[in-house]
Amino acid sequence: MARLEPTPLVPGLSFPGTASLVANRRLAVAVALGIAVAAGLLTSFVAQRGPTTAANALFVMAVGLLHGVASGALVRSRWSLVVLIVAYFVGIEAGRLNVVGAALDLRLDNPYGLIAFVLTRGVHAVLVLPPLAFGLLVGHAVARRAGWSPSRPGRRLPVGSAMVGVIAAALAVLVAWPASTPPVMGRDGRPVPGGIAEMATVRLGGADQTVMIRAADPDKPVLLYLSGGPGQSDLAYARVLLEPLTADFVVAVWDQRGSGRSYAALDPTSSLTLEQAITDTVELSEYLRNRFSEQKIYVLGESWGTTLGVLAVQDRPDLFHAYIGSGQMVSQRETDRIIWRDLLAYADRTGNGDLYDQVLTLGEPPYRDTPWANSVVMGYYPLIETPYTPPAAYVDRGNASGVGPYGVLASEYAFIDKMNVIRGLVDMFSLMYPQLQGIDFRTDVTALEVPVYVLDGAHELVGRRDLAHEWFEGLSAPHKELVTYENAGHSVVFEEADAFHRLMTESIVPATYRN
Repeated sequence: MARLEPTPLVPGLSFPGTASLVANRRLAVAVALGIAVAAGLLTSFVAQRGPTTAANALFVMAVGLLHGVASGALVRSRWSLVVLIVAYFVGIEAGRLNVVGAALDLRLDNPYGLIAFVLTRGVHAVLVLPPLAFGLLVGHAVARRAGWSPSRPGRRLPVGSAMVGVIAAALAVLVAWPASTPPVMGRDGRPVPGGIAEMATVRLGGADQTVMIRAADPDKPVLLYLSGGPGQSDLAYARVLLEPLTADFVVAVWDQRGSGRSYAALDPTSSLTLEQAITDTVELSEYLRNRFSEQKIYVLGESWGTTLGVLAVQDRPDLFHAYIGSGQMVSQRETDRIIWRDLLAYADRTGNGDLYDQVLTLGEPPYRDTPWANSVVMGYYPLIETPYTPPAAYVDRGNASGVGPYGVLASEYAFIDKMNVIRGLVDMFSLMYPQLQGIDFRTDVTALEVPVYVLDGAHELVGRRDLAHEWFEGLSAPHKELVTYENAGHSVVFEEADAFHRLMTESIVPATYRN
């Protein structure tokens, strides 16, 4: 048999020693595995939590493609893909051993843990497999064409290889497709001339964070919405449910550090502190008032956002016309304890021994197994809520929104952002919630220097509502109002968005707006 001579890919260009390396199969496989592990380590260095932005997702795909080409040229068998994938992910896991955050915990016994597993390791695999497979096939074809492999040289890639390449290219386009928010529409169903509908990137505390800004008229008062969680992204829900407000306000909805579109700002996790969250809020408030030429703005908090809002107002009252709280939190620790006891009482009253044992096993809050224990308890909230019927407008807007669970189908989230919505909730909650256990506004915030409006849902959990009423009664403020809605629970501002709109335009703004 005639000896195969290396054929340069480009006339006059050759790679001395490559054919010898390929001929030594064990050495070639060892080098390919080394490349795979190194590629995994490099990927982990750039994307320790898996891809968190479109840029590092495309980087991950490019690394997969390149190490696939190199390994395919070295290893003769296309079936080596499985081994190379394992080696690649070994490199990734080795590089993320010290990464802090619950989304990387292997908690497959918990629904959120399973979802987090899919959205971190699973999505990472989906992104890297097509370019890696295509690269492997290309590298193998290159080796055959160059005469490095004893297989008969081929002139072109088979159809199957081309299909894998098309899939990889389509996935890259999907990843790179930007997020957007629809224009603000007028009553005639057309975009409002001069309106604002943008996804702004604002640098807060040294980290880029996303703020969705929507308004029919940029000269209207500014309303900053602080979402719950910690870690929840409300870009889509706020756009759908609070849209009537855009007629009379510049509505700014912020994905806080570590959540949703701002998930990449989670790192370094040492920056994810309560103090930094307050500083970020203050910086954003200053940005908004300067951009829209306002002396002050309004701040609206929902759930955890009420904690953040109260603390920001306490720190810088000069920035705010008024504070509005929906689902007002006062003491996270005391609320959790009351809810825990209420669930035990419900289980005992109804003879539900399994529920009783499960809740009792978790132990009295604060839960040691945050956020997994919290997610279990939250799933039982409907058992201790009193039934009610939210306004039809809330139900209709929600049903017609098309934004999907957690809003992930909305245009406000690009492909990677959709994964970050859940990952951010898991990680942000696990890192921030323990820091809130020492807060009790009944002793820590007994006075605020701005008008205070608390939106009170008559069907709110007792563990939240009683504390909110107690804090409100003892609070000193220039003006304060407790506004009760009979058909609302925790998310009052969403459930009663139209009533809240009227409250703002007919009562709060006339009484507080000075510019």
